[in-house]
This record gives sequence, C-alpha cells and structure tokens, in this order.
Amino acid sequence: MVRVVGENVDVNIYPINKAKDMARQLGLDLVEISPNSDPPVCKIIDYSKFKYMQKKKQKSIRSNAQKTVLKEIRFGPNTDEHDFNFKLKHAIKFLESGAKVKAYVHFYGRTIVFKERGEILLLKLAQALEDYANVEELPKLEGKRMFLMLSPKK
Repeated sequence: MVRVVGENVDVNIYPINKAKDMARQLGLDLVEISPNSDPPVCKIIDYSKFKYMQKKKQKSIRSNAQKTVLKEIRFGPNTDEHDFNFKLKHAIKFLESGAKVKAYVHFYGRTIVFKERGEILLLKLAQALEDYANVEELPKLEGKRMFLMLSPKK
C-alpha cells in the first residue's frame, strides 16, 4: 500500500500494483518521494523532468552560496608601529567586506630567534581586531611562518 499524489490523480492510498497501472495509463513514472512515512508516498511524474529540475535546483543553490575569500597580511618580526597600524586598517577593511584574514609573520634568515616577537605581534593584532573578528586559530609556527586565522563577526 502506498499513498499516491500527483497532477490529475486522486490523492489516496492504493495497492502498489494499482499505483503502477495508474502511472502507466498516464504515460508517466511512479516515483517514491517519502519512503519513511507510513504509508510511503509515491508521486506520478515524468522522472526525467524530475531529475532535471533537481539538478537545476542544486545548481542554483551552489551558485548562490557565499564564497569565502581569504586575504593574507604579512608581517616581519621587527614590524614597526606605523606599519602595524597601516596593515591593521587593511585587515579591518577586509573583515568588514566579509573576507577571512590570514595574518602571518615571516621569519627570514636569523630572525627565527625572535619567535616571541612574532607571537606578541599576532596576539596584538588579534586584540586590536576583537570588535571585528573572531580568532579561528591561535598563532602557531609552521616552518618559517607563524600564522593567525581570523574570521569576520556576523
């Protein structure tokens, strides 16, 4: 027994064979829409058209999905106050436009000995941006770079 729905069909509960005969008479297909309900719901439709409409709907959902933009801001371990403020303004602008910000300190040559300075710099940036962003990832060192990930507050 299945519940049959569709255009030009009396919505009712029919035996499965009767539902198949009804679909065949209309020249359409019997498609199970809701298998978990009691009784299962079947719809009499053109299956190829149904698949086409599903693909079209999925495509529109994907095209309307918001794409996340990742902006990077690079610092050196000896970044001065003026340069820090300049890059801070850029980070604010990026976050307000809805982009994620990946700030990193690049250690070159022997500056790797100043890891603490890099971490302090990134934590200072995170503190300055606390009104605009959430910290996704705290500063961590990978190779010659120390990263900080920030995502915009909604």
